[in-house]
Amino acid sequence: MTENVLIQLAIAILFLPLLGFTITLFLGKKIKFIYLFENIVLITAFVLSVILAYTKLNYFSGTNILADIHWIDLGNVPILGRITVDLGILVDNISVLMIFVVSIISMLVHFFSIAYMKGDKRYNRYFAYLGIFTFSMNGIVFTHNLLMMYIFWDLVGISSYLLIGFWYEKKSASDAAKKAFIVNRIGDIGMFLGILMLFITYHTFTFDKIFAQISAGVLPFNSGFWLTVTGILIFCGAIGKSAQFPLHVWLPDAMEGPTPVSALIHAATMVAAGVYLIVRVFPLLSGGALEFIAIVGAISALIPATIALTQNDIKKVLAYSTISQLGYMVMGLGVGAYSFAFFHLITHAFFKALLFLGSGSVIYALHHEQDIRKMGGLRRKMPITYYTFLIATLAISGIPLTSGFLSKDGILAGTFAFASLTGQWFFPAVGFFVALLTAFYMFRLVILTFHGEPRDKEKYDHAHESPFVMVMPLVVLAALSVFIWYTPNPVNPEQGALLSSWVKAPELSTPQNTRYPFMRNDNIKPAGQNNLPDKVIRQKDNEITYSEVYTEAMHHAHIPAMLLSLLVAVLGILTAFLFYQWKRLNPDKLADSIKPLYKLSYNKWYFDEIYDSTFIVLTLGLSKILYWIDAYIIDGLVNGSASFTKLISSFSGQFDHYVVDGLVNFMGYLSGFIGLIFRRFQTGKVQTYIVLVVFSLVIILFLFKSF
Repeated sequence: MTENVLIQLAIAILFLPLLGFTITLFLGKKIKFIYLFENIVLITAFVLSVILAYTKLNYFSGTNILADIHWIDLGNVPILGRITVDLGILVDNISVLMIFVVSIISMLVHFFSIAYMKGDKRYNRYFAYLGIFTFSMNGIVFTHNLLMMYIFWDLVGISSYLLIGFWYEKKSASDAAKKAFIVNRIGDIGMFLGILMLFITYHTFTFDKIFAQISAGVLPFNSGFWLTVTGILIFCGAIGKSAQFPLHVWLPDAMEGPTPVSALIHAATMVAAGVYLIVRVFPLLSGGALEFIAIVGAISALIPATIALTQNDIKKVLAYSTISQLGYMVMGLGVGAYSFAFFHLITHAFFKALLFLGSGSVIYALHHEQDIRKMGGLRRKMPITYYTFLIATLAISGIPLTSGFLSKDGILAGTFAFASLTGQWFFPAVGFFVALLTAFYMFRLVILTFHGEPRDKEKYDHAHESPFVMVMPLVVLAALSVFIWYTPNPVNPEQGALLSSWVKAPELSTPQNTRYPFMRNDNIKPAGQNNLPDKVIRQKDNEITYSEVYTEAMHHAHIPAMLLSLLVAVLGILTAFLFYQWKRLNPDKLADSIKPLYKLSYNKWYFDEIYDSTFIVLTLGLSKILYWIDAYIIDGLVNGSASFTKLISSFSGQFDHYVVDGLVNFMGYLSGFIGLIFRRFQTGKVQTYIVLVVFSLVIILFLFKSF
């Protein structure tokens, strides 16, 4: 198989979901079973993605395959120089792994939806929307430039808006769709500005060309500061799409959409697009940008984890868990654990999609009940759902023999290594504490949902295991959450992970002294005077080669990080059992004893209220001010001018009517009156004329006599 064939496979995978969307949407009202065509299309795309990934990783592993065309050529533009815009497809190890993840989860969500959405009045349209979303996501994965990524980025936003608000008759669903769209646009504005800064500087949108020019020392406005600003602006797009702090508020509300949509969009694909963006632009990120990314990721991992502790909606718990895990990935990228952050992106996609679909199976069985306080005992009624859900919970908790243990251990080791080199222990402290919270709230969810006695007997009595098309995706995803698919060594991902040979941190394009926080100019010291262990330093022109330093530090951090992560995970699980399974501790009493903290968590840190009372109020206030200015000043001037013009026109009309026309009409009437009088004297009789002449002479003589 040649490289050209791989490009053709990528193009087919990209456009097949678009074909499914078009056919399903236009024939949905005419052909009842047209949704099957959409499912066949997704099966085909999945098979092709497997072929593509297998061939690329086994026969072209060290080669990046690129195909592009000149789309726009503006020639030489004053000041900017020659402007060309290319469109293209990049098939590398990252893209084929990601497209496999997107394809398999999208296919399984389609299968799950066949039963879950059965009877919905817009059944075929739902599958069409899934198709356009998958097409949009595929475009993000395969693109080789920022412009194409931004185009598909917006398409993902539109399709997610349609799916979140699919049940738009519910006000909560339509509001959630609008909230998701608007909040994402805030982040997208920053991303767009960053893209423009890169284009103005480098006259291209293509990743490789931008990286090459940065390596050559060409920086935005000839400044490392502006390179950092550009990287942060690009990252703003990830803050929005991946629901990172402070734009994380849209994701929990987006649970108003159908549960399979939550699995597809809010667990595995759309929210992962932000992390994928960071992976793609990683070589242009400066040390300052990476430091900012790491801090945002750490905050985004911590705050949602504390909120998930007290939530009672099964999907809300998983939503906050998703934000927290995405924060893990972002933090991992920020501290330099590039491979393991991407590794966690893949493993999380599988076990979090499983958790969402498992919650959908429970909701389906309980007739759309989502409150875990009304559940309980379901493991006896739904054994397949329970055991697959349990496997996913073990994976996200970081328990050995699961995929999550491998990837989370790598990220935690990365933060540990980073702290050992820089002294910034904030990141590993957050990482391990969040691992503890994750294990606790996930097993709280499992125990309250599946263990114990049913708390709503009527719903429990009617509950039963979901049909085959719903449990089959659960079994597949559960299998993909086990370690064996990723490494034969379940306790040493650093040495055994298959991904380590496929995904490696790229060479950074940015100048050496702007790469990482501890390598800024003021921290780089001559040999013998630096603050790093001598055994992990290589001296080169008084600069430190970070990749070797960090790799060695991660190697030394692996064992302590693994043991500590396992300890905190077991502690979190044990605490959950003490509270909810064995009833040795009373959660209500604990909540009362720390009521302010409990209320802070239960009310989601009051982010929505804070945003409502600040940004929303300010925005609405500004809108009202602008409305007043528009209504009373701008429109007032316009309306005033119109009224004045109307008054002048009215006066002019009246003057024309009564003065000008009146004078003309008066002269006409006067002439007519005079003519009427003189017409009496024009009889045509000579005798009358003689009498008038004589009478006139008498008058004249009389007048002369008076003078």
